[in-house]
Formats: sequence, C-alpha cells, structure tokens
Amino acid sequence: MAQKIRKTAFKKDKNNLVTGVVHIQSTFNNTIVTITNLAGDTISWASAGSSGFKGARKGTPFAAQTAAEKAALEALGTGMKNVEILIKGQGSGRETAIRAIEGAGFDILSIHDITPVPHNGCRPPKRRRV
Repeated sequence: MAQKIRKTAFKKDKNNLVTGVVHIQSTFNNTIVTITNLAGDTISWASAGSSGFKGARKGTPFAAQTAAEKAALEALGTGMKNVEILIKGQGSGRETAIRAIEGAGFDILSIHDITPVPHNGCRPPKRRRV
C-alpha cells in the first residue's frame, strides 16, 4: 500500500515582532481593530461585534474600547511593543480605541488619520426625518 504524503502548510512566524501597525476602522455602527506587522500580515483583530456587542451597542465608545483591548492583548503575546496607528472613519469609537491601545502597554510611534474624503463623489444619503 502506498504511503500517504503529508503536506504541511508554511506557517509565518508571528513571534518576536517589535513594531506593528494598528488599523482602526470606526463607523457609526461598528468599530474594527486590526493589528498587522509592517508587511501588512494580520497578527490579531477584533471588532465590537466579535467582542459580544449586538445591534446599536456596537457603535458605542465602550464597545470600541473593548475591541481594542482584545486585539491588543493578543498582539502583546507576540512580543510587539511599538505601534503606528492608522484611523479610518468618523465613528464614536476613535478616541477610546486609541486610549485602550495606549493603556494596554504599547508605545505609540505615530497616529495617522486616513479617512477617505470624496472630491464630490457619490451623493450622500438624504436627511433623516424622525
């Protein structure tokens, strides 16, 4: 009987990373925090929804803080110490997510706001009448 050949997938080494990038995408409905290495490979991620919040509570600053802490603790396990922060969006969780990352023990090298601004692109949604 022929022997089975085992294929093993190449696994990237996620240990001994010193510097990383924290991507914070903050919308009105949710906040997503992704921590990557400098090449862009994901180390850890968390969102307000994956942290246990549902519905309108996902858009709160406390939900963003919880998501940032969850992603930061996972990245701290790889030995990461210094981070650059890239913020996209205008949600309510922007500031609290930065404070949570700083409180987790990271040294923040820089903070960049990369929110896309249209040069008169798509028509915005109509105003709500309540």
